Amino acid sequence: MADTRDRIIVATNELFRRGGYHGTSLSQISEASGATIGSIYHFFPGGKEALAVAVIDTTGSVYRQLFESIASDANDPADAFINFFAGAAAVLEESDFIDPCPIGTIAREVANTSEPLRVAANNAFNSWIEAGREHLVAGGVPPEEAEQLAAVFVSTVEGTFVLSRTQRSTLPLVAAGRYLSELVCRAITEAALSHRPAATGTRSTR
Repeated sequence: MADTRDRIIVATNELFRRGGYHGTSLSQISEASGATIGSIYHFFPGGKEALAVAVIDTTGSVYRQLFESIASDANDPADAFINFFAGAAAVLEESDFIDPCPIGTIAREVANTSEPLRVAANNAFNSWIEAGREHLVAGGVPPEEAEQLAAVFVSTVEGTFVLSRTQRSTLPLVAAGRYLSELVCRAITEAALSHRPAATGTRSTR
C-alpha cells in the first residue's frame, strides 16, 4: 500500500516538473504511476490538490536534507552555497533544463487560488530558510542577519532556476552561488570584528 502511495507521489512530482499543476491531469498521473484513479482518491481523498500538498511536503523535505548534507560536507559556511548552486546547475543541465523542483512552479500557479497549496509551499520555503539560518548561525553569523541571508538564499534559488531555465544556461546559478558565498564571508568577518576586544593603552599619570 505504501509503495503505491509513494509511486503516485513520485510520478506526480515528475509530471508537475514538466507540465505544472494546471497542465497535469489525474488521468496522466494514473497512467504514469500505474495506479487507478480510484487508488489515487483512496490515498488522497482531496484529489489533485491533496496529492499536490503531499508532493510539496515530500519534495520540501528532500531539498532541506540535500542542503543540510551539502552544508555538513562543505569546508566552511560560505563554500556550502557555492557547492549547492553548482550542484543545482549540474542537475539542471543534465535534465535538459526541466524544472528541478515543482514547489516554486506550483506556488506561482495557485498561491492566490488554493490556500492548502499556498500553505504547503510556504511551509517548505520556511523549512529551507530555517536550515540555512541554522547553518549560518553555526558558522558565526548573528541570528538576525542569518535569517535575512537565508531568506535571500531561498529567494535566489527560486529566481535563478527560472532565469537559468529561460536562458538555458547555468551561469545565473553559478554566479548566484559565488555572490551568496561572498555575502556569507562578509557577514562572518564583520561579526568576528564586532566581537574583537577593543584595544587598550596606558597613559602616564606623571
